[in-house]
Amino acid sequence: MTKVILTGATVALLMLSGCSSKNASINGASGPIAGGTEVVEEVLALDENGVAIVDLNDMNMLGLERQMKSIYFDFDKYVVRADMQENMQFNSELADSYAKDYTLKLEGNCDEWGSDEYNYALGLKRANATKKDAVASGVSADRITMMSYGKSNPVCSEKTKDCWSKNRRVDFRLLP
Repeated sequence: MTKVILTGATVALLMLSGCSSKNASINGASGPIAGGTEVVEEVLALDENGVAIVDLNDMNMLGLERQMKSIYFDFDKYVVRADMQENMQFNSELADSYAKDYTLKLEGNCDEWGSDEYNYALGLKRANATKKDAVASGVSADRITMMSYGKSNPVCSEKTKDCWSKNRRVDFRLLP
């Protein structure tokens, strides 16, 4: 009984201790990854959720998926915006190189405006537009699947224009 209590206390202390800050240094590098479309191989950082981004040469499927960037759309539109072309290029290069052994799943999402049926169709149109851009960049169409969440998968639930714009997106996922 004493061993169980001591083990439980030790586990609890380890879980509560955690990291003291979000500033991490791995292999001597820290801070955000600089922009551009080149695939970074050794510079490491933390993503927006505080999760360490590791060397792409050592990444597994989940690590590669975390590198993928969402593609955002204008209200009621399904054309990939000009300011999203850099993200599309980055995702396509990553999918065609480090993630070439995985299937690419494109998940279309919408804001809360419109009916469920309309938003499911719009999410699929957004995923299809993203697929066309990825294929034009050299990703094999056979490796891409699409689905729509419509408005059922928001990343933000505030009633603001900024929040709604975050929900109008296509997310990139990897499948084995």
